[in-house]
Amino acid sequence: MTAQEIEKAFESFNNLNVLVIGDVMIDSYMWGKVDRISPEAPVPILAVHKKENRLGGAANVALNVQSLGANPIVHAIIGDDDRTEVYLELMNECGLSTEGILTSVNRPTTVKTRILSGGNQMLRVDEETVKGIDAEDQATILKSIQSSIENHKIDVIIFEDYDKGLISKSLIEAVVSMAKSSNIPIAVDPKKNNFSDYSGVDLFKPNLKELKEGLKVDIDATNIKAIKDAVKKLKDTQQLGCVLVTLSELGIYVKSGDTDEIVPAHIRDINDVSGAGDTVISVAALCLAAGINSLELASISNLAGGIVCEKVGVAPIDKAQLLKETISLLA
Repeated sequence: MTAQEIEKAFESFNNLNVLVIGDVMIDSYMWGKVDRISPEAPVPILAVHKKENRLGGAANVALNVQSLGANPIVHAIIGDDDRTEVYLELMNECGLSTEGILTSVNRPTTVKTRILSGGNQMLRVDEETVKGIDAEDQATILKSIQSSIENHKIDVIIFEDYDKGLISKSLIEAVVSMAKSSNIPIAVDPKKNNFSDYSGVDLFKPNLKELKEGLKVDIDATNIKAIKDAVKKLKDTQQLGCVLVTLSELGIYVKSGDTDEIVPAHIRDINDVSGAGDTVISVAALCLAAGINSLELASISNLAGGIVCEKVGVAPIDKAQLLKETISLLA
């Protein structure tokens, strides 16, 4: 790609509507200083000096999509509890529509609290359920998704699956059917429970751990042949368009009809890998919708994942920085 072609592709992101379906959560942070041990038990005492709530999970994917200039429409379920208003207010503060957010008395709002001292994470506390949503809630979600597809020009659908209960085989099949009928490409960031249920999607992005769990195989990260063999089997079995496997410091493996490559990682000052997968699937989905070929899609997504790892905590991608580095790499 030339610099002009890259700039044009990035500019085209601004015209895209992206349907994000998945498990949303609040990423809560407590920063402080540890300088003594508790007299009650042999544990450190954190003197808290700052607290912050951020959008996480599929909502972080939406923030990445938004940062890249596109318009995300989130479909998700949260609890009808004391965190409901916190979550909805975060959406409003970030300029994200809440039209696709369903509240349910049958489950809590997912909250992940990270406790940090001196830039290091000491502990994470998860408040959640992983129970599947009931039939009534699923019917409501599906109706809402159908309404979005009918009332907006949807350019790509992202499934952001965290195995928290929203996504099920029946929901996947219903949405894939809707998408196929409307010629909408689908990108998936899978987890273990529904791994084998995503058939016929256009882009499938597991990390190596998810690939191993999903296929029930044991593969060493350095065994490239074993990874390639597993991905070929996965791609053929589930009739997938393009498969991206993120390999941490080894980069990304991309397998499609015309590409079979390892895109190496770039040397970075890694501070926090939280949310990197969200960024990769966001960038990959927009590249897919923009018609960028799979090798360049993988290269740009790989860059984006590395950039956000330089930040502490979950944070969306900086489009200007990504554009600059993409031109430097590909032009």
